[in-house]
Amino acid sequence: MILIAGPCVLESRDNVFKIAEELKEYSEDCSIDFYFKASFDKANRTSIDSFRGPGVDEGLKLLEEVKKEFGYKILTDIHESSQASVVSEVADVLQIPAFLCRQTDLLVAAANTASIVNIKKGQFLAPQAMEHSVKKVLKTRGFNGDVSYSEAKKYGVWLTERGSSFGYGNLVVDMRSLVVMREFAPTIFDATHSVQMPASGGASSGGDSSFVPPLSRAAAAVGVDGFFFETHFDPSIALSDGANMIKLDKLKELVEQIKQIQII
Repeated sequence: MILIAGPCVLESRDNVFKIAEELKEYSEDCSIDFYFKASFDKANRTSIDSFRGPGVDEGLKLLEEVKKEFGYKILTDIHESSQASVVSEVADVLQIPAFLCRQTDLLVAAANTASIVNIKKGQFLAPQAMEHSVKKVLKTRGFNGDVSYSEAKKYGVWLTERGSSFGYGNLVVDMRSLVVMREFAPTIFDATHSVQMPASGGASSGGDSSFVPPLSRAAAAVGVDGFFFETHFDPSIALSDGANMIKLDKLKELVEQIKQIQII
């Protein structure tokens, strides 16, 4: 199964390497296709005063260090079309943030690289609508037929479910969306962002990480291609999304539970 894990944002070099070191066992597990995830810029933070990360230049240097030191494949976000080419020189997967999942120029720029394109489903979209985002990447990469799971996999397009807006300051996961999206693309379940409570923490989003394990087990039972976990040795001091992260020492048990349940 695909496993995407790492801190929300690149913090200090010491913190990043401490987290990366703790994730080695997953990279060494032959049953797991592991990707180290961290953002060089969180351009969609609630507050203008929130920590965004080191930026593209310093961030890519740090991600490249992680890649060389541990041999990890790298996943990171891009927010602007101009970032796609340079980021793809380091990142094996370019992630399109949920709020930007319909941005044609961004999707086309990502598709014009050799990296896998992972598109997060917008909190405002029905799962069926994501077929159009997949088609933008496929068409850019030279495929003009009907969108299907096999073609999306062949041409390197993934989708990620991270919950849908519900009421005020909360998200809800409709497990049916996993079934729907897997009809036309490999699908990842983002368990940690799915328990986020957007803007409920005042100047930052809140969350309830206690729901990460049950939602992950439910997604495994429904059937997905992989899982996305933001993780940290101490979520209480994380510079972004700490409230919904899973602690590193809790991740191993959860991954084992998923393996026992998972339906492919």
